[in-house]
Amino acid sequence: MTLPRRALPLLLLPLAAAAEDRLRAVEAGTPEAEALVARLRAGGLVLFFRHADTRGEPCDRSFRIGDRAGQRNLAPEGRAQAVRIGARIAELGIPIEVPVLAGPVFRARDTAELAFGTARVTVTDGLLADDYAGGRLDWVLSEHRRLLGAPVPAGSNRVLVGHRTPAILVAGEAVAGRAFPEGAALVVAPGGDRFALLGILALAPLPEGGFHDCR
Repeated sequence: MTLPRRALPLLLLPLAAAAEDRLRAVEAGTPEAEALVARLRAGGLVLFFRHADTRGEPCDRSFRIGDRAGQRNLAPEGRAQAVRIGARIAELGIPIEVPVLAGPVFRARDTAELAFGTARVTVTDGLLADDYAGGRLDWVLSEHRRLLGAPVPAGSNRVLVGHRTPAILVAGEAVAGRAFPEGAALVVAPGGDRFALLGILALAPLPEGGFHDCR
């Protein structure tokens, strides 16, 4: 997803960071991922998933909520990836808070519902994609910060499913570039008005996947 051109000068200047300071997604089974999973099993954290794989799908055209045909949707591989994400959460014994919260753009909503089940998902405009937010962008980013920073009880983890660009705008350049692929999740320690980014976890990575080239 591209940044809205009108927002670039205002929103990215305070988030400047060297490219070498960017994080990288770690795959389950590696020592770095196992450390994140151990933290998640104890609860009290937030998992912010970027929607699953959309490679090969047409770009957004209408930018209207509810218009599936005018949106970039999950690829067949992305739908299967979303199902695997939910299975991996269960296999790894990561407790999650219900409801899972997802943005209303279909690629985010579908990811959440395929991974966790429709009945366990609540759709919220607070997790809108930036280019669907229009004049509500400041509110959408404020909602992202609130959901990432609000306390989570021990023994459970808040799960959010949304989009890459709002994550960059609230978490900074550490998750920009190719740091945050489709289907991966930011692991966040909430802290009231602030939050700490612990890492990026890829539970169901796809070979050569993670970044669309829609047309």
